[in-house]
Amino acid sequence: MSNTRHVPVMLQRCLDLLAPALERSGESPTTSDAAPGEGAGGPVVVDCTLGLGGHSEALLTRFPAARLIALDRDKEALRLSGERLAPFGDRATLVHAVYDELPEVLDRLGIPRVQGILFDLGVSSMQLDEAGRGFAYAQDAPLDMRMDQTTGISAAEVLNTYPPGELVRILRMYGEEKQARRIVSAVVRERDKEPFTHSARLVELIRDALPQAAKRTGGNPAKRTFQALRIEVNGELSVLERAVPAAVGALAVGGRIAVLSYQSLEDRLVKQVLAAGAATTAPAGLPVVPEKYQPRLKLLTRGAELPTEEEVAENRRAAPARLRGAQRIREDAS
Repeated sequence: MSNTRHVPVMLQRCLDLLAPALERSGESPTTSDAAPGEGAGGPVVVDCTLGLGGHSEALLTRFPAARLIALDRDKEALRLSGERLAPFGDRATLVHAVYDELPEVLDRLGIPRVQGILFDLGVSSMQLDEAGRGFAYAQDAPLDMRMDQTTGISAAEVLNTYPPGELVRILRMYGEEKQARRIVSAVVRERDKEPFTHSARLVELIRDALPQAAKRTGGNPAKRTFQALRIEVNGELSVLERAVPAAVGALAVGGRIAVLSYQSLEDRLVKQVLAAGAATTAPAGLPVVPEKYQPRLKLLTRGAELPTEEEVAENRRAAPARLRGAQRIREDAS
C-alpha cells in the first residue's frame, strides 16, 4: 500500500483551524514554563484517526514545535504510518487505541491537556482500497469490515446471526435505508440457504431486492447497507458519542478541535456536542449570567464547512466531507 495514494481531505483548512493553538515562536518551552496543553516539546496535538498519516505528517511539518499523539484501532495503519512519520522521531507517538480511549491514552502518557485535536471520521482510504477488508461494495471481498481485525465480530456474522428486526433497525438507523425491510427479508431468506461470506453476493441481493425507482437515485444501491454494517461492526456512533465530549474535555483553554465527518449521522452528533459546549447553561431569565454557566466553547465554523469544487475534482472521496471546529474558551464549572 503506497502512502502516495492517500490524499488528506480538507487538509489546508484543518491546519488553518488548528494553527492559532499550535503555532509558537522562539524556542520550545521547558517543562517549567510550558503552558497548559504543552509538554517539554511544545504544544501537543492529537490525531484521533491516524489512518495513513497524511494529516499527521502535515501537522508535524506545519507546526515544528508541536508534539503529536496519534491513535488508530487498525494495526496495519499504525505500521504504515509509523514508516511515514519515522523522520519526525520522538515528536510522534503512535498508539493502538480507539478514539474514545483518548483520556486513558493521555493519562498513561502523563499529558493532562492538549492544544489541538483532529478527527477524520469514517473509513480510511487504506481500508477502502484493500480488497480483503470488505469495506468497498465495488469489489468482491470477504465481508469483514472490522477496523481492528484482532477483535469483534465481522459484517458476515452480523448478517448471518442478527434477528431480522435488529437488522432492519441497523439499516434504518445507521444507513438511513428506506428499503430496509425489503432488503432484510431477502437477506434472511438467502442466509437460510447459505451463510453470507462475500460482498458481491450481498450487493447482487440488494440490487435484486430494491424496486427500480430506488435504484435510480443515490449512487450504488448497496452503499447505505454497507455503511450501516460498517457502523454496527465497529460501534462507530457509540464510540463517537463518547469520544467528542472526551476530546473537548482534554482541550486546554485556548485549544482547538477540528472534526471531519462524512455522513449525516456523524455530523449531527458532532454538531450537537459542539453546539452544547458553545451554549450557556444558565436557567432562563437570569439578568446576569454567572461565569459557571458561561459557554466552554466558541464555534470556529459557521455550520459545517464543505470542500471546494477544486478539491472534490482532485479527490472524489472529499465530496461528502463536513468540517466543524471549536475553541475551548473556559474551564468546566467547578
